[in-house]
Amino acid sequence: MNQQNIRNFVIISHIDHGKSTLADRFLEVTNTVNPRKMQPQYLDRMAIERERGITIKMQPVRMIWKDYILNLIDTPGHVDFSYEVSRSLAAVEGAILLVDATQGIQAQTLSNLEFARKENLVIIPVINKIDLPIANIEQTTREIEELLRIKREEIILTSAKTGENVEKILGRVIERIPPPREGGQAFRALIFDSEYDSYKGVIAYVRVFDGQVKKGEKIYLMGSGTRPEVLELGYFNPELVEGKELKSGEIGYIATGLKEIEKCRVGDTVSKFETEPLRGYREPQSVVFASFYPVNPNDYDELKDGLRKLKLNDASLVFETESSEGLGRGFHCGFLGMLHLEIVSERLKRDYGLESVITSPSVVYKFLDKQIEEPWVKLEIIIPNKYLGLAMKLLETLRGKCGDTKYLGRDKLIIEFEAPLSEIIAGFYDKLKSITSGYGSMSYKLIGYQKGDLVKLDILLAGEKVDAFSKIVPEKKAYKEGEKITQLLKEIIPAQLFAVSIQAAIGGKIIARETKKAMRKDVTGYLYGGDVTRKKKLLEKQKRGKKRMAKFGKINLPPEVFLKVLKQR
Repeated sequence: MNQQNIRNFVIISHIDHGKSTLADRFLEVTNTVNPRKMQPQYLDRMAIERERGITIKMQPVRMIWKDYILNLIDTPGHVDFSYEVSRSLAAVEGAILLVDATQGIQAQTLSNLEFARKENLVIIPVINKIDLPIANIEQTTREIEELLRIKREEIILTSAKTGENVEKILGRVIERIPPPREGGQAFRALIFDSEYDSYKGVIAYVRVFDGQVKKGEKIYLMGSGTRPEVLELGYFNPELVEGKELKSGEIGYIATGLKEIEKCRVGDTVSKFETEPLRGYREPQSVVFASFYPVNPNDYDELKDGLRKLKLNDASLVFETESSEGLGRGFHCGFLGMLHLEIVSERLKRDYGLESVITSPSVVYKFLDKQIEEPWVKLEIIIPNKYLGLAMKLLETLRGKCGDTKYLGRDKLIIEFEAPLSEIIAGFYDKLKSITSGYGSMSYKLIGYQKGDLVKLDILLAGEKVDAFSKIVPEKKAYKEGEKITQLLKEIIPAQLFAVSIQAAIGGKIIARETKKAMRKDVTGYLYGGDVTRKKKLLEKQKRGKKRMAKFGKINLPPEVFLKVLKQR
């Protein structure tokens, strides 16, 4: 087919604005999927996506409509999966910006729009859910007019549920989005995603920018210098459908046969010879960190293999090996947010049958000249005007500073706020949703590290520092946190043969203390009658023994203690 008849585009929006439903209608209108096989959220291939009703992975599909090839990439809407969105945008020429008529523009709408503008994509604005009784079409239209600086005639009103105006959207895609540019003769393609197949090896999802490639030809992976043979190639229907070749402007897959997962990476350029690489992707910046340990220490290698295969399909996941004195060998993992962490844990369990011990999430601090620096983020919070007072009270509970407040249309505000990342990773979004009756939304991005009034809280057991229990806390909260940890340890540490001091310290200063009483054996139980002085001698001997053990004895901490502390912090 003529390259001028190819259109590559994505659907971007805030979470739950109807992307997957609109994609379903596209599949029906273009007869891409047999009606008997059609089901809701058809492009959401994972069971966990269907259960939660959210898109986690981008999913490409090739549709044929009115003599045009329409390559659609359905993208996630949640902020934790924004790296999926940014990668898909680099593979297309246009984007459908979908806005829910009942909610209007939300935080992730703005964030995804910013990504699309950086790629110089053509934006097609669409308002969805116009069939709902609570749809506020007029207000949403005004918001989009002001945001994009366009006339309202350019905005398409649709109902993805009923199919109203869906064909009009496809017509606008053909009309407005340009065809791929004419490429060079030498084959070059960009890997925007990948997965692993036990028979075909690593399968690279590619956008071809120059030339063409056929089955059986040797290709060159610039990132690793590997030269595998193309075992199979083809298109997404959305299942893999084998083809004869991939040409400039097309989106498809290449089965490399590689078993070494690290040799094929997202962002790599694929070519036939060494040439100038295509612009790849920025490495994702993890914001939340947690450690994963196998429940059974013998499953360490299986957990490592599972994380490697998962990273192939989730390029934003980062991990490195680490060891803990209580939990053994494991992996320190970085995530783009709390939901991302939760999904990775669930996928390890479902896809690879791996149960993991997961430590409590935290952020990374920097130690410079006795000062501790912490990561800060810039928040963009969108709320209806009437919730401004409640939102400001919530923000006052954070260590942070307020920025500009701007109007979005007549009835919404955008509040800019800067705060330490540690203040918002756990619970803040839920609180915002609660006080705004579900109408509030937010997005955030890292803006760097700043010095803070932070201290390192050390925990000492019987005078010995236990690094696994140390943590960074705001100085104002240090005493309260010290009391909390020492009381927790007093409850869960098994009784020893001697009394154990449990102390929280900042530097050399003890700020909280508890004592775990010694396990006591009845050394006089076998005595019957006789002089009381004999009992006193035995008790005195036991007392001297406990003092000696307290001086030289070592505490035995089972892994369960470390796990309970890490999970409750």
